[in-house]
Amino acid sequence: MAFADNLKQLPGVSHLAAIDLYDGETLAARIEHKPGQIGSLAVYNHLAQFYGAITAEAAQKGLELYAEHTEDARLNPDKHPNIDRLLQLVLDGKTLTVKHVFAGTDS
Repeated sequence: MAFADNLKQLPGVSHLAAIDLYDGETLAARIEHKPGQIGSLAVYNHLAQFYGAITAEAAQKGLELYAEHTEDARLNPDKHPNIDRLLQLVLDGKTLTVKHVFAGTDS
């Protein structure tokens, strides 16, 4: 299934301003609710809801959800940083914790 089709199956993210990803106590990344990131916000939100964190297993599922974009990320490192992050998590087996930032809040 194509990425656009996969997105239609995921929960909405209109209630989110962002998702913060933590490696331990360190903020590793923020995915914001803005053009160019909303699809990634939906994928990472789904993974966090289903797995409780972005584990290696969750990352593998995320790569499946990104569909055709995953192969493009493999062929073009740094073009898709949110996919690159999942590829790395599958390789190193690390886990990122997730903090949801809800729309209308400051943090």
